[in-house]
Amino acid sequence: MRFLWLFLCWFALPLGAETRVPATLSEVQLSFAPLVRQAAPAVVNIYARRVVAQRQNPFGADPFFREFFRDFGQLRPRVQNSLGSGVILSVDGIVVSNYHVVGQATDIRVVLQDRREFAAQVLLADEESDLAILQLQDAGDMPFLQLRSSDTVEVGELVLAIGNPFGVGQTVSSGIVSGLARSGAVTGNARGYFVQTDAPINPGNSGGALIDTRGRLIGVNTSILTRSGGSNGIGFAIPASLVAQFLKQAKQGNRSFARPWAGGTGQSADADLSETLGLASIGGVVITALHPASPLRAAGVQVGDVITAVDEQLIFTPAEMLYRMSVAGIGALARLSVVQDGIETALDLRLIKPPETPARAERTLGPEDVLSGIKVSQINPAVIAELGLPLSSEGVVVVDAGRVGPRIGMQRLDVIYSINSRPVVQTDDVARLLRKAGRRIELVAQRGGQQILLRFRL
Repeated sequence: MRFLWLFLCWFALPLGAETRVPATLSEVQLSFAPLVRQAAPAVVNIYARRVVAQRQNPFGADPFFREFFRDFGQLRPRVQNSLGSGVILSVDGIVVSNYHVVGQATDIRVVLQDRREFAAQVLLADEESDLAILQLQDAGDMPFLQLRSSDTVEVGELVLAIGNPFGVGQTVSSGIVSGLARSGAVTGNARGYFVQTDAPINPGNSGGALIDTRGRLIGVNTSILTRSGGSNGIGFAIPASLVAQFLKQAKQGNRSFARPWAGGTGQSADADLSETLGLASIGGVVITALHPASPLRAAGVQVGDVITAVDEQLIFTPAEMLYRMSVAGIGALARLSVVQDGIETALDLRLIKPPETPARAERTLGPEDVLSGIKVSQINPAVIAELGLPLSSEGVVVVDAGRVGPRIGMQRLDVIYSINSRPVVQTDDVARLLRKAGRRIELVAQRGGQQILLRFRL
């Protein structure tokens, strides 16, 4: 019986199975060293400085009096230094970093792992996405990282974060992708869609690389959620797919990032709203308003429709929808999955820039005009998108209140409706009506969705 049991066990072994003792240390030791040797040379340290005007206020240290003397003192130049990281994306020295690292910098120095140092200039920068593309000067034969499509990244993948935290030099930390499609979770100017990781990210890691186990770039480290100032295991990276669109536009000569304009507003379809609308599943964006020139309207989308996917990728928030459109890029044809009256249909959306119609006709009131120094612009879709105005805005908006505007209560982004009961339709109307107004002026404007009345004497 025992012989029969041994005989059966012998034939139960997989064919070709081999049992042996590991022959080398590398066979028993898990190490990221080969991966780091491959990827680290393409991650750089960035030193940037800029000159800003700052008031020398003798009450600046006093929390009570500084509020009363906020504008007291002369403006004097002060040098601000910033430290961060970047990633080389091409053999000729194109680098991606964060806007908050290099934005508005007057001097940028980039240091490679092998101690080589290059001056750099900004090719394209976007504060809203917190991304900037740089060009190293007199650089060639640079090490660089390949970009990986963010749609192939999965939660649970091993990743490495490479950067220069606290200026101590290049360091590497490991972790996993702990979340995808993180939108609205990051403070500051960065908005949109992020890859979440528990790989430690600290100050100075901004602009550094988040790579996979094949050394491909899956994201640019940008921020963390923290209460102490240090890493608590919740970090965010801007997806490589969006970086690829920035790189494309920089090579085309764009100085600012051109993102597609939807011409609509929407809200997430949560469980209650999905049930009210009779949706088969929870998710999507309910369209709440459309501009007359909206490409969504031209594609057949109506107010009340629910957009559930863009290019076959499910969306759950307006930020995700904007991200999908931005990744596709201006001029592309995006396929939308739309629920209209309970029926799901597919619509093609041509992605366009916000139209500049009518022309902005910007005008700054001169010394001979009342309220000299105020700058106004005609409202069009491009101005609405640029200034974040409501879609229904029309007429004339204050772009810069100058020095005189605040004295009468005027603020930037005020939409001027009328001056002394005369409607303001074009930018030329502002100067013309102010000249005819006499010494008493009554100005009606919209501010933050509310109508305001400004009265003043000359």
